[in-house]
Amino acid sequence: MSSVTERDWYMWHRYYDQPDTALARRLAAVQEQIRRALDAAPPGPLHAVSLCAGQGRDLIGALDRHPRRGDVAARLVELDPRNAAAARRAAEAAGLPRVEVVTGDAALTDRYAGMVPAYLVLVCGMFGNMTDDDVRRTIGYCTQLCAHGGTVVWTRGRGEPDLVPRICDWFADRGFEPRWVSDPAESWGAGAHRFTATPVPLERGARMFTFTGLHRSTGPDRRRSLKEIFMPNEGPACPAHP
Repeated sequence: MSSVTERDWYMWHRYYDQPDTALARRLAAVQEQIRRALDAAPPGPLHAVSLCAGQGRDLIGALDRHPRRGDVAARLVELDPRNAAAARRAAEAAGLPRVEVVTGDAALTDRYAGMVPAYLVLVCGMFGNMTDDDVRRTIGYCTQLCAHGGTVVWTRGRGEPDLVPRICDWFADRGFEPRWVSDPAESWGAGAHRFTATPVPLERGARMFTFTGLHRSTGPDRRRSLKEIFMPNEGPACPAHP
């Protein structure tokens, strides 16, 4: 089986542009949770970080025309230089000069130095591409990335075995309270959790997670995600984020 890191994540993003698909609905739901977090944010400057940010469609789309857009300084970290370039173009087009896009490995804690703890942490498109242990480990690192009162927005596919309930438990164990979790009837999973504890200082030089190959123990089979989960009426499947 080919590695997740060998996937063409740039081409994968085109599926967001197909209206009325589960993937498009998931993006809209994530953007709505970002807007709600911003609506509830205290006055003043806000920091946001996005891990494995892709083209930044979730955060940039949510900030576009939001009244708090000028208060947000954000750092998006994305390994694929084509996606990073697309995110920079999108931020520029939306008039968001304080949205910084870093091309690099989002698993490294050093990428977020100076920006955390952040009021908004996006962990989207990741949990289905790592082992369950690394999902739990990454949630643990969210206590270093997220500010007290801040929100983590995350996604994970609902394929069997459904890890979403355990993810919610792992967030609760770390001092996060659920603000919203997607309907289990959807083929995709997403959630927003508010951090009620005190942030832990950032551990420099650490790796939070490692993306894995396609294996049942790491989550839903990515080869069938778009065809059978996100877009059942489409033709041959393309690998997808969770």
